[in-house]
Amino acid sequence: MGYFKTALLMAAMTALFMGIGYLLGGGGGMVIALIVAGGMNAYTWWNSDKMVLRMHNARLVAPRDQLGLNDMVASLARNAGMPVPAVYVIDEAQPNAFATGRNPQNAAVAVTQGLLNSLSREELAAVIAHELAHIRNHDTAIMTVTATFAGAISMLANFALFFGGSRERMGLVGTLALMLLAPLAAALVQMAISRTREYAADRAGAEICGNPQWLASALRRIHNGAARVDNEAAERNPATAHMFIINPLHGRRMDNLFATHPSTENRIAALNAMMPGAAAPARQPSRGGQGPWG
Repeated sequence: MGYFKTALLMAAMTALFMGIGYLLGGGGGMVIALIVAGGMNAYTWWNSDKMVLRMHNARLVAPRDQLGLNDMVASLARNAGMPVPAVYVIDEAQPNAFATGRNPQNAAVAVTQGLLNSLSREELAAVIAHELAHIRNHDTAIMTVTATFAGAISMLANFALFFGGSRERMGLVGTLALMLLAPLAAALVQMAISRTREYAADRAGAEICGNPQWLASALRRIHNGAARVDNEAAERNPATAHMFIINPLHGRRMDNLFATHPSTENRIAALNAMMPGAAAPARQPSRGGQGPWG
């Protein structure tokens, strides 16, 4: 169902983009819009990993790192039956993580220093497994394409006043409505796709690491940490917020139209439901004070 819903939302995004092209320039405008979108998506898809890692000042982890981070990622990648991605660390105090890359053969996982400092080994493994699930499911490519579409739709809508064809078809009021509503509709579709893929990655990540409650515990800890600690790079680049395992900008108490991520409590409930005897509350992984990754 998750892939079907994602396909429907992607189709809606494409139809919206082509519809705006038609309103602005008729049949020719629709074709031009599609060509422009294809070019933008191709460029962004090919360079997405480098662009995002640079935005967040991520540094590549050495092959034989003292923390054993590369070994953990390699072991989990074997469990997932996928190539081993590059591993990066971001010097941010907020606990968080994301994955990027155009396909499983050209992908990277990035974790913040705050994540390494605050999670147990089991929780960290669960977070990495979640990010590997995004890569294996090609979510990183999907979200890159949808973000590019959303940006292109906003750009086209802002040009609406300069196209005589749009004013003739819709009038001034209709053109102004297009400028306001089209970017909003694109953002809503993008956010809906992001929320759908998060639930799928949670389920697959729990299967990869072998224990859903490790991920449930990690999500709660990251959610609480993200609410207290700012992520300066994410604040400067809010368009990347949907990539993180937990929204780095602000928390949401429920799933709503404007949330980039599902409610953390809803995600935890879904993970707990995967456990045998799901009616019983899930135990959190034991931690002896300071996390082993500090």
